[in-house]
Amino acid sequence: MNGRSGSVLVLTNPLDVTADAVLRVLAERRVPVVRLDPGTDLHTGASLIATYRTGQQQGTLRTASRDLDLSAVRSVWVRRASPYEGPSELDGQDRRFAAAQSLWGAGGILASLPAAHYVNHPWANRAAEHKPAQLAAAQRCGFPVPDTVITNSANEAREFVAARAAGAVYKPLWNIPYSIGGQPHAVWVREVDPADITDAVSACPHLFQAKVPKLFDARVTAVDNRLFGVRIDSPDLDWRRRQDRMTCTPIDVPEPVARSVAAYLGELRLVYGAFDFAVTASGDWYFLECNPNGQWAWQPAETTEAIAHALADQLQKGRDA
Repeated sequence: MNGRSGSVLVLTNPLDVTADAVLRVLAERRVPVVRLDPGTDLHTGASLIATYRTGQQQGTLRTASRDLDLSAVRSVWVRRASPYEGPSELDGQDRRFAAAQSLWGAGGILASLPAAHYVNHPWANRAAEHKPAQLAAAQRCGFPVPDTVITNSANEAREFVAARAAGAVYKPLWNIPYSIGGQPHAVWVREVDPADITDAVSACPHLFQAKVPKLFDARVTAVDNRLFGVRIDSPDLDWRRRQDRMTCTPIDVPEPVARSVAAYLGELRLVYGAFDFAVTASGDWYFLECNPNGQWAWQPAETTEAIAHALADQLQKGRDA
């Protein structure tokens, strides 16, 4: 298949306004797009068929508006699809069974399209979401990394935090929906003292990290070899907590950081990555994390527009270009 023919398949939920920014660019370019939320659409009329024979793989996605030949998909954008939870009319073990079959069946089909260019491949996304894997890759790729311990030992955690002269922070290893008294509650990065650490740490691994004496935060959005940097000034340790109080300005990405970003993307087989850094007064860019599917439309308008076009370029070119 010619990489510049065929449809772009976008896997996301219907409320994903960030995806809309890229779809508008593709529409202006007259690139055909099919949008699918497999975790819900396959329960509400859409169907997926895949056949495998010696030397041949075929498939069809049928929606209310069209039939899509899966062998002719030029690119797949793996965005923010709903989780595979099974049909709502089922309950208990039947719904869990259906959810598992959907994940391994539909998810496997959509991750194995023979001619598609993935941004990013869902298995690469999942591997790159693990913070321990991120820190290990960042070290190998030449980023400065804050001293970090991940442990379920309260004594080890206390000793680590007490030994950090500039202080330490706690970060969740994964963000999940959490509520207190029935109200949604976010777990932000926060400073931690040895006295704060109780034996409850033994329930699961916790991440503690040396506090970086930062001058500002930086976000580098990478789309293949194109980098878009912004400086983030915020009164909060975790700028995500009150984004209405932060300011963002475009910033050049230093060449050593750019080289490490390229190495990181290559090692983890990513086309896209949202890198977060703490930048010190001496100009050191400390790697904090890389979200392989991070949001980007909150950045200054010119940066958001440039990222949308860079993603559209990737999706339009396909695998063979």
